[in-house]
Order: sequence, then C-alpha cells, then structure tokens
Amino acid sequence: MLFLDNACDSIKPVINLVKHGIIPLIQAVIIIALVILLIIDLGKAVMAGKEDEIKSAQKLAIKRVIYAVLVFLVPWIVNVAMKLIVNSGDTQAGDQAQTALDCYFNN
Repeated sequence: MLFLDNACDSIKPVINLVKHGIIPLIQAVIIIALVILLIIDLGKAVMAGKEDEIKSAQKLAIKRVIYAVLVFLVPWIVNVAMKLIVNSGDTQAGDQAQTALDCYFNN
C-alpha cells in the first residue's frame, strides 16, 4: 500500500515510539531482570553449598543468558530482513510515493 509524501509525518510519532521507546525499554528491562535473577539463583546455590544446586543454577543461568541474547537478536534480524525487502523493491527516480517501511527506516 502506498502512502503520500506527508504520510511519514503522520506516522512518525508511532515509529519513534517503537524504535526509540518500546524496543529499548524492553531490552533494558530484560537486562535488569537477567542480572537480578542470576544474582538470586547463584547466590542461593552458593549459600546452600551443594554441588548439585550450584551446577543446576549454572545451567539455568546459561539458559537465561541465551534467551536474553535471542531477545536482542530478534529485533535486529527483523530490521535486517525488512531493510532487504525495502531495498529490493524497484523505485523510479520520479516516484514520490513511500511505503510505511520506507518511513520506518528513513526516520
């Protein structure tokens, strides 16, 4: 679906909220939660002093770190895929119409 030139102006606040507000906020909350949960889990395991609990806490910590990395990679992978889609379309030099994806990546 094509938008007019000024359509980017109308959806710019939403794009900025998503790009510079919601996604970084989610990522920051995940980092903070990850650190807190790692401290709690590993602290409990060390205080208990049992080898089995320490190993299980380490396995859980590794899984949580992998999940956190995946949460950071998903937006990046989606952005790269969308940029490839936007750049693959044929545009004419005189064409002034833009898609919503063009607005997203140009703002």
